[in-house]
Formats: sequence, structure tokens, C-alpha cells
Amino acid sequence: MQSTVDQKLFSEACYKMIGALQGQNGIGTLKEKTIHSVLKYYYAPDSIYHEIKIGSYVADICLDRKIYEIQTRNFNTMRNKLNYFLKNYDVTIIYPVAHTKWLSWLDTDTGELTPKRKSPKTGTLYQIIPELYKIKMFVNNPRLHFIISLIDVEETRYLNGWSHDKKRGSSRMDGIPVGIYDEIRINTFSDYMIFLPDTLPEQFTSKDLGQAAKIPQNRASTLLNTLLETKIIHRIGKSGQSYLYQKTTALS
Repeated sequence: MQSTVDQKLFSEACYKMIGALQGQNGIGTLKEKTIHSVLKYYYAPDSIYHEIKIGSYVADICLDRKIYEIQTRNFNTMRNKLNYFLKNYDVTIIYPVAHTKWLSWLDTDTGELTPKRKSPKTGTLYQIIPELYKIKMFVNNPRLHFIISLIDVEETRYLNGWSHDKKRGSSRMDGIPVGIYDEIRINTFSDYMIFLPDTLPEQFTSKDLGQAAKIPQNRASTLLNTLLETKIIHRIGKSGQSYLYQKTTALS
């Protein structure tokens, strides 16, 4: 299992899988499958470890009796699989986040494709929060781990949205990975501390976390609700209408 960022290996996985998938399906049909396949070959280059049947389920990767599942969204669909796998295996969920994105737009009327431009938005680890919440009943299991894979992506979108410029509400044509920026590994409960910035006060609310992490307060609330399951934080009371939290000093 790949354990450190390796740009050369990632490029090789991109070259191998993007070419193969485009040959099978044609340009414009890759979508989620591309990122999934590239990451599968990046983290386990030998395909003998791919698509391993375990019980009535199939693991994306099974290597050294450890399971790796690549999931781009909808963690709630994994609940039954996790419930089964975690009884006998360590499971790592690999979650890709578009760190840097270059966007092109395809006019569906004229067929014209705009030159790619870098998106002003930068992807962060906090994008996993809504997905973590969907499986929060499992995050207190020491056998469950995560890799947040920050990748660079070239994305093409159709100009078919509802806004005046047709960009808002548009649908994606392709998302092609072109590089890997970094990865964040959560292997132990203490590793979840990475979600809590050092600038947080000793006692803090969801508003404090939102400001420190530069995320909306409702997303900060969702994160704190999930982290309570790991016991790295605990509630100590209220400040007005808001819950007060504190980091747990000694983790079991």
C-alpha cells in the first residue's frame, strides 16, 4: 500500500487508467469512474489486490488483510458493507478532494470548449465533513481509518445551468485527475485532532470552530457532532444557546 505522496506513481496511474477508460467509453463518459480507478491503481498498483470478494461484498482493495474503499460521495451507502467488514478487517476509506481545479466549459449549442482556467477555490480536508456525519456511528471503531487524498483535477462542465451565464447549477462532463498534492491520514482517534485548528480557545463553540477553520457554522456544528463519537472532544456546558466544547486531554 502506497504510504507517501508519489507524483511519478500517480502520473503513471493517471496515464494508464484514463487512456483505458477513454478507450472503452469515449471522451465525456469518465466522470467518477476515472478518479476511482486512478486512486485504486495509485494506492495498490498490482491489480491482483483489486475487487476482492469478501462475504457477499466486494472490496475495492484488499491487501495484507486490510481493506481499502475509495468513495467519492454518499458514505451512507457504505453502512452495510462497513458493518460487515469492520468485524474482521481494518478498513480505510480513501476520499478524494479536488485541491486545485482547472475548469473548462462546453457550450452544448455550439460545441465550443473554452480554454481551461484555474478555479479560485481550493479544496480542503473539511469537505469530508458531511460524509463523515453519514457514518458517524462507525467513527468510534478503532478499525476504521481514512485517507483524504488532495488531488489536482481538470474538470469540464456543460454550460447548462440555471443562472444567466449558465454556470450555476451546471452538470459535470468529466473530472480528470492530473496530480496529487497531499494526503491526510487518520489512523487513530488522536489523528482527528487535525480538524481542530490550534487557534481555537480552550473552550469553544461551533461558531469559534467555524471562524478558526474558515468553514460555515452549520458545517462546524456537524463536525463537532461527529467528533463527539471519537471522544477527542466533550461538551462541558453552554454559552448562551450554544454548546461549549473542550478537547479531551487523555485519549484511551
